[in-house]
Amino acid sequence: MLQQLLPQTSTLIPNTSNPREAVEYINTYIEKYHCENMSVDISFMNVLDACFVSTMCSTKHFIKYPEGKINWIISSDLVREFNKDLELGNMDYIL
Repeated sequence: MLQQLLPQTSTLIPNTSNPREAVEYINTYIEKYHCENMSVDISFMNVLDACFVSTMCSTKHFIKYPEGKINWIISSDLVREFNKDLELGNMDYIL
């Protein structure tokens, strides 16, 4: 019987609520580690900061892994709504 293994995902929680520092932290992680599929918890950020961080970091991730995926863990569906026209195709939002 064949089983399909799902790609391993890593979960990352930025150690700051400052959006610029969070972008730097996540982008450094993307540069250093193999993370084609990953999850990032930004549910502690406000809507605008979460939009900024997810857009900037998804762009960096897309450049390195065009076929990869980031699952953004958010606290409000407004983040998804605000970013729907900016999506690169590599981001999903999880409430």
